[in-house]
Amino acid sequence: MLEKEIKLEEGKKIYFASDFHLGTPDEPSSFEREKKIIRWLDEIKNDAQVIVLLGDIFDFWFEYKYVIPKGFVRFIGKLAELSDAGIELIFFTGNHDMWMFDYFPTQFNVQIYRQALTLVVNHKKLFLHHGDGLGPYDKKYKFLKLFFNSKICQWMFAKLHPWIGFGIATNWSRSSRAANHENDEKFLGKDEWLWQYVQNLHLSQPHDYYIMGHRHLFMDLPVGESGRYVNLGEWIKNSNFVIFDSTGLHCKIFEA
Repeated sequence: MLEKEIKLEEGKKIYFASDFHLGTPDEPSSFEREKKIIRWLDEIKNDAQVIVLLGDIFDFWFEYKYVIPKGFVRFIGKLAELSDAGIELIFFTGNHDMWMFDYFPTQFNVQIYRQALTLVVNHKKLFLHHGDGLGPYDKKYKFLKLFFNSKICQWMFAKLHPWIGFGIATNWSRSSRAANHENDEKFLGKDEWLWQYVQNLHLSQPHDYYIMGHRHLFMDLPVGESGRYVNLGEWIKNSNFVIFDSTGLHCKIFEA
């Protein structure tokens, strides 16, 4: 597991959010969500030392060698502004935007992570991951994820004209969301697989906090005697985010 240490400056904070799904379900509603995200970023930029976005920021993303997806210019421009202001930006790829390559790192100094990261801050250990592919379930998706992350799959997709490629990917994304919609909005109790996963991980590699996205349902649950699992939910209907500062971890809702 990768590990990164951050020394939090006095009065500064780390912000976490996930699952913006920019681009869905249609352009007008996505545009309104994008503007809301910009308002959130403007509100937090004065005390943010680090902003961590934990995957599925875009409903679909693929970088051709000379082409990037149309739209999202206000959001992307805001990232450039924040980076230029010295704020550290960390992105985790999700199952909808795993095909992020070098555009964000080279243009905005964004750090891209494709696997779990332990963030060590003020002697606290934070386990970070989008959440897709963890635990013992969904073997079909795990196989597809291996294939989608392979060089041959990315090479084959890059050969498609963007009209064709984005058409296929958009339909796939919509069908995947429709298939999982029912479980996305209800708490599964003992069958919450990400909660199960972190409880098992906690036995061998204890962390203070486990922060993920993917489930589209905000959760704040205990792990063992000292750990805490927080799922960030989504921004299609809600706008949950988390703050870590010198006093600990705090769950918030933007423009509730």
